[in-house]
Amino acid sequence: MSSHGSHLPGHIHVFPIWMYVKVFIALFVLMILTVAASYVDFTHIHPLGMTISPLVGSLINNVIAMTIAVLKATLVVLFFMHVKFSTRLTKIFAVSGFVWMSLMFLILLDYGTRAWEPVPSWEKFEGSALSRQKGEKAEETSVRPRQ
Repeated sequence: MSSHGSHLPGHIHVFPIWMYVKVFIALFVLMILTVAASYVDFTHIHPLGMTISPLVGSLINNVIAMTIAVLKATLVVLFFMHVKFSTRLTKIFAVSGFVWMSLMFLILLDYGTRAWEPVPSWEKFEGSALSRQKGEKAEETSVRPRQ
């Protein structure tokens, strides 16, 4: 058995300080890029003489900001949360958490962009708590026959 004990249970990995300094500098540079990108108005940039609509310019700005944010989050997860130096199982759980969050975000986008369509059975009926709360008369809230 070696005297280093690198595979003993409870062994703590010590990482060099220069690794954390490099990650800090990278995060700082990405923060500066985020602030600089927020000041650039992409609707006034005319690539190849084309005019960009404000909606497309805003979309470009959001894509750039989200890309930088994902890079920063990746650096934090990999180095400060030590996922880069962890086992495969830990990496699978870290990735699956982000996949789950992405799926939940897509479900929320789908739900939020649907138009509200009234259902005929949701119409007021006699004895409705809503009608009693508003003080409406029974004649006004009677059940309407379906056609």
